[in-house]
Amino acid sequence: MKLSKQHILILVILFLLTACGFKLRGQISSLPFKTLYISAPDGNTIGMNLERAIGTSSTTKVVANVEEAEATLEVISATHERIILSLSGGGRVRDLNLLYRVKYRLYDKQNVEIVPNTEIALTRVLPFLDAQILAKEAEERLLQKDMEADAIQQMLWRLSTIQR
Repeated sequence: MKLSKQHILILVILFLLTACGFKLRGQISSLPFKTLYISAPDGNTIGMNLERAIGTSSTTKVVANVEEAEATLEVISATHERIILSLSGGGRVRDLNLLYRVKYRLYDKQNVEIVPNTEIALTRVLPFLDAQILAKEAEERLLQKDMEADAIQQMLWRLSTIQR
C-alpha cells in the first residue's frame, strides 16, 4: 500500500497536534485520584452531571460511598439568578442577565482540604421580548444548561491540574 502526499501531510499534522498537547474541548487529563465521591445539594442536577462528565472523560471512578473514595468533591451550592439589565421606556424588561454560581471544595480521606472553597460564576445576557415569552423561557433553560456544562468543564480542568 502506497501513501500519497496528502496522507503523509495529514499524518504529520496529527502527530504535531498531539505532540503539542492539543486536546478537543471536553477532554481532560485524568484526575489525580483513582476514586472520587461527589456530594451535591439535593434536587440539583449538577451532581449527576458531574458524575457523568467524570465517568466519560476521565479514568477516575466515582464511588457511592465516601469511605471508598480517595477524595470528596463537595458542591456546596449551585444557584441560578436572573437580574434585570435594562428596561424599555414603558418600564418593560428588555434584557436579563442570567447568572450561575457554583461553590465547591475538595478534600481527601483525612479531611485535609486540597482545594478550598472556590466559586465559579458564569453570566449570559438574554434579550427579552413580551411577544416571545414561551420562546424566551425555552432559551433561558437552554442557557442555564449551557452554563452548568461550562461550570462542570471548568471544575474538571481545575481539578485535573492538582499536583499530589
